[in-house]
Amino acid sequence: MSGVGCRKNTRHPTPGTRHPTPAFMLTLENVSVNYGAIEALTGISMHVEQGEVVTLIGANGAGKTTTLRTITGLLEPRQGRIIYEGADIGGKQTHQLVARGISMSPEGRGVFANLSVRENLQMGAYLIKDRRKITADMDRAFKMFPRLKERESQKAGTLSGGEQQMLAMGRALMSNPRLLLLDEPSLGLAPLVVHTIFEAIDEIRGKGTTILLVEQNAHAALGHSDRAYVLETGRIVMEGPSKKLAADPRIKEAYLGE
Repeated sequence: MSGVGCRKNTRHPTPGTRHPTPAFMLTLENVSVNYGAIEALTGISMHVEQGEVVTLIGANGAGKTTTLRTITGLLEPRQGRIIYEGADIGGKQTHQLVARGISMSPEGRGVFANLSVRENLQMGAYLIKDRRKITADMDRAFKMFPRLKERESQKAGTLSGGEQQMLAMGRALMSNPRLLLLDEPSLGLAPLVVHTIFEAIDEIRGKGTTILLVEQNAHAALGHSDRAYVLETGRIVMEGPSKKLAADPRIKEAYLGE
């Protein structure tokens, strides 16, 4: 597949400004990552603008989760740079990135099974010292996912898959991220729950949080994002506005079952 291309940024720094606003919130420049001798990402370059929802689609093993894990410092790139809000964040530890405004809801949800719903949410706010703020953020999570409020004293391990996904997203939001990374939020969920999850994604975006979404449900991902990148075997093979990609016959055949 060949790239569809994406719009170019037209913003320019104000003349005379010593520290101009970065062109993009997040930029990956020629990033390669290895698992031992296996190259998982091969020179990928991409960007995310503030306020966007950008999605990565592709088959299993394409490198989507590897991309998120590299951004969050869980994997170290063999080459390339990761720029967030104008700063190179290569080599930063995950807790440092959370403090800078990046949070991730991981694939498989990763809830603390033996802790209650409330305690899981509190874990997401471990860097915040203001108790009133923690309470307000928890109330926001409960408003977004009323089912969590109903089960706030229940052990997370006893929740359904959909409820655990809601909890994972709510926990990621407790640190008030400016950039939220979502890894396969609809994986294995019933259609009604998938609808709820994507409604929440729309709501999160509507409140100003930028989102980078990894998702195998290409229909939903392209329908709820601004732009998309298509990964195949560690390489970006197509990119562009989500609506344009959704209408592309190659995407329809390979990922939409049409």
